[in-house]
Amino acid sequence: MNVLLHGINILPEFQTYIQQLIQTLERQGIRVVITKSLHQSMGKGAKKNALPPLLNANEPVSGLDFVLSIGGDGTLLDTISLIGAHQTPILGINTGRMGFLATIAKEEIDLAIKDLLAGRYSLEDRSLVCLESNIPLFGGMNFGLNEFTIHKRDTSSMITVHTYIDGDYLNSYWADGLIVSTPTGSTGYSLSCGGPLISPLAKNFVITPVSPHNLNVRPIVVSDDSEISFKIEGRSEKFLVSLDSRSTPIDARVTLKVKKEKFVARLVKFHNYSFFDTLRQKLNWGYDMRN
Repeated sequence: MNVLLHGINILPEFQTYIQQLIQTLERQGIRVVITKSLHQSMGKGAKKNALPPLLNANEPVSGLDFVLSIGGDGTLLDTISLIGAHQTPILGINTGRMGFLATIAKEEIDLAIKDLLAGRYSLEDRSLVCLESNIPLFGGMNFGLNEFTIHKRDTSSMITVHTYIDGDYLNSYWADGLIVSTPTGSTGYSLSCGGPLISPLAKNFVITPVSPHNLNVRPIVVSDDSEISFKIEGRSEKFLVSLDSRSTPIDARVTLKVKKEKFVARLVKFHNYSFFDTLRQKLNWGYDMRN
């Protein structure tokens, strides 16, 4: 079995857990490789010659059986960019705060590895959003797990985003921006802008305006079989578009269309995991602030 470990800026207090994880995997006869970013983080608190080898730039990611993403949800999003269309199963180990995607706490690492090796898990396919444009954007990594966003670039006046569903005119949003969220991303930026929560396996996109000028404009849920296209207007010549945490400036001449990506992100889920339990815990549902 081949396992890749990926992490970004690991804090010193978590490095001991990662070293124990590596030792546990290697004792089971598992070949472990790590990414350059994790190697650099671990090099601050561990002897570099004691760490597993680096994943070479020309080494096929498709040869991996699992990827362990060590960090928060942002690290897991970065891991999905690394894996791309290979659809390698990803297990998220949480060293961050929210942990909607990276659900394994550091105290649960040993049990999680035992369950993984014993096959006591399932794979959950999460849909991705794909961006198409008339110029290359994001270095060819034109997909995201959480959302695609159009946003004004600076503190200038609001922008107008003319939006179409399968070629049919939907609305012109006067706003600071517009979000197209996947079900997975419904707990992220879209939620903070008033968007609804959606079960991760639903077949939908959510279109959520960011600070709209018209207060009667509300988020709308559409089928993820839809193709959503945009035309942008504004006083500024430049706008920002983003896929998850990656962003780039564009101008109004760039054509933009989003749809569901052909491949998916494949997440490892253990049998005691429940999305609804996670919602209650992370959002403090049912918690009485008076107590």
